Amino acid sequence: MTSAEPLPKYRFVVTLDPGDAYLPPAQAVLLPLVAAGAFQEITGLGAQLEVTSYAEGGRNDTTHQLPLRHKWNPITLKRGVVREPGLWAWYQAGLADSLGARRDGAVILLGPDGTPGAAWAFHGGLASKWSGPDLHAEQNAVAIESLEIAHEGLTKVLGS
Repeated sequence: MTSAEPLPKYRFVVTLDPGDAYLPPAQAVLLPLVAAGAFQEITGLGAQLEVTSYAEGGRNDTTHQLPLRHKWNPITLKRGVVREPGLWAWYQAGLADSLGARRDGAVILLGPDGTPGAAWAFHGGLASKWSGPDLHAEQNAVAIESLEIAHEGLTKVLGS
């Protein structure tokens, strides 16, 4: 695969760092580690710039577009429900101590050969919303849970 070919979207890895970067060491050991997970879907890699229109007096042919503030989209992870409490434990930790529940992490997009092709690191992530599975007795499907991560910024660390 050459570098000009687009990467497929079906091979990716998510890493979630332990929360100890934001906590004193004695408290860090009390917070369960959220390991890298096998996720079915990831959405929300993105950002937006809020813009306001300004009409200049005497100019009727245009309005100026002025930047106000930058905002990062929340990242949503979806995966099959498993018996270990990983994502739920991270969300629950944030209810008691939002500073200690912050984690850094990355989304790594893999090429067809399994090598990293592009990666985005997020910083200061908080588990801001957890959703349990929708259950239906007449469907033979995997139960899916989702976790929304509010964060303080993305950095593209791999790829052009």
